[in-house]
Amino acid sequence: MSLGDVSGRLAGKVAIVNGAGQTPGETIGNGKAMALLFARAGASVLCVDRDGARAAETVAGIESQGGVAKACAADISHMGDASRIVQDCIDAFGRVDILVNNVGIGGNGDGPAHKLTEDAFDRILRVNLKGAWLVTKAAMPGMLDQRSGAIVNISSLASIAGGFQMAYEVSKAAMNRMTRSVALSGASRGVRCNAVTPGLMDTPMAIGGIAAARGISMEELREERSKNVPMKFMGTGWDTAHAALFLASDEARFITGAVLPVDGGGSARVG
Repeated sequence: MSLGDVSGRLAGKVAIVNGAGQTPGETIGNGKAMALLFARAGASVLCVDRDGARAAETVAGIESQGGVAKACAADISHMGDASRIVQDCIDAFGRVDILVNNVGIGGNGDGPAHKLTEDAFDRILRVNLKGAWLVTKAAMPGMLDQRSGAIVNISSLASIAGGFQMAYEVSKAAMNRMTRSVALSGASRGVRCNAVTPGLMDTPMAIGGIAAARGISMEELREERSKNVPMKFMGTGWDTAHAALFLASDEARFITGAVLPVDGGGSARVG
């Protein structure tokens, strides 16, 4: 469950949430949680996912709670799709006030430098970094023209910690730098850009995928990961969503270029 009453915090706003589809699993992912929470806060939400059926499931969840949303199937790593996402949002809701760049992939050839494959490096950087930039590039002109907008990038604790997923780590470290670059380029015209860096989270993609890859149970993995968090429990998609909601809202109107840890103290220990 999400925590607290968020009604009205995004009243009248229009948001694009990339990666809003739900990986099958017991818990909720970051993207679906953000889309649901933004809608509860009053935003009209374009739910974008490469898998159109998963985007449609998130839309159905929003509509069942009385919210307003539309599904969009797109691959953000292609400029044509990135531009279409923004145009679809404008066609459906008239404008774009908020953009959440939440798509992230890893694995399948990722690893330390001496084991990382060229294909994995190119694929992960293309999706995680280039994809976020392409949709940002498409959305920013309208935000700059209306002199308002909030971009929230979902990065990772892996941007400053790790050593065994070089492509993923580099893609997220670059996203942090992109966040600050976009923040400075949009600041004088009312466009803010911030990032959230989730740590060890209990999401379907993290728990299901890693447990399967390692051949252990999800409960065993949960116990192991929780012990590695300074607060001794993992976060959920709702924790990411509430942080993103704050950064997207007018409550954060004087915050731009920030990289907000949502990691139970993980980055404090690394730092």
